[in-house]
Amino acid sequence: MSNLSVNIAGVELKSPIVTASGTFGSGKEYAQFIDLNRLGAITVKGVSHEPWQGNPPPRIAETHGGMLNAVGLQNPGAKEFIEKDLPFLKKFDTKIIVNLCGRTVEDYIAVTQDFANAAIDFFELNISCPNVKAGGMAMGTDPKMAEEVTRAVKKHAANTPVIVKLSPNVTDIVAIAKGAEAGGADGLCLINTLLGMKIDIYKKKPILGNKVGGLSGPAIKPVAVRMVYQVAKAVNLPIIGTGGAATWQDAIEFIMAGATAVSVGTANFSNPCATMEMLDGIAAYMENNNIKNLSEIRGIIE
Repeated sequence: MSNLSVNIAGVELKSPIVTASGTFGSGKEYAQFIDLNRLGAITVKGVSHEPWQGNPPPRIAETHGGMLNAVGLQNPGAKEFIEKDLPFLKKFDTKIIVNLCGRTVEDYIAVTQDFANAAIDFFELNISCPNVKAGGMAMGTDPKMAEEVTRAVKKHAANTPVIVKLSPNVTDIVAIAKGAEAGGADGLCLINTLLGMKIDIYKKKPILGNKVGGLSGPAIKPVAVRMVYQVAKAVNLPIIGTGGAATWQDAIEFIMAGATAVSVGTANFSNPCATMEMLDGIAAYMENNNIKNLSEIRGIIE
């Protein structure tokens, strides 16, 4: 039997397939469709210290090969998440990744401290949301800011590993990755959505209430694979590859480019069982190609 388990920052995940923040709710929404216990980890929707209202509607627009979203990280805040959502997640034998968002370094510190006694497995530092006007976008596009906020969160994260989620909306993603590494990141997740726009030619105005939003889905996968490949060659951190992965073949691509795990996002909307199908496909591929451990093919592209 092939071994699907992977290790990120000293934490073992039973499989390389995890869910992407903002596409899986807090797990409860998908529990009727799939076995959450089979996932390597569940990444919950972004959580802030105080409740966020998010952006004005419309918030979603379909595109060729993907979708645009401008939800704006709406959430009820850390206190309500810990009280209402976390107990459900803890019923399952899977790791929990909490996506943290904020507008200032102080915001990130505050929400990190909110989880001091929550016993989660990872923090995912969201410094790269393209449709939040303040904070995250600037931090995710400047290496020094990425380093600063990573170091600040690490200082208050106790023994919880910190994964930094990187933006593709930059000239040099390797520079941002190195900034996060310098700040003490335990891992990286890339890529977040690409900044995009769609116009209603009859109303003569943008379709999204925020005008611009984040492009996700299969259309961005080649960009994501390229960036994972570049970053994997430049830093010594485990990477969760994300951006358009919808099939097991996509997952294998990400792993060969250098990813340790693969995060599934937009595919969940069109196919709630996508993660399970990907796990079955990866297992079959490994058996058919006599691959005992995914480390045998990780980062094999020179």
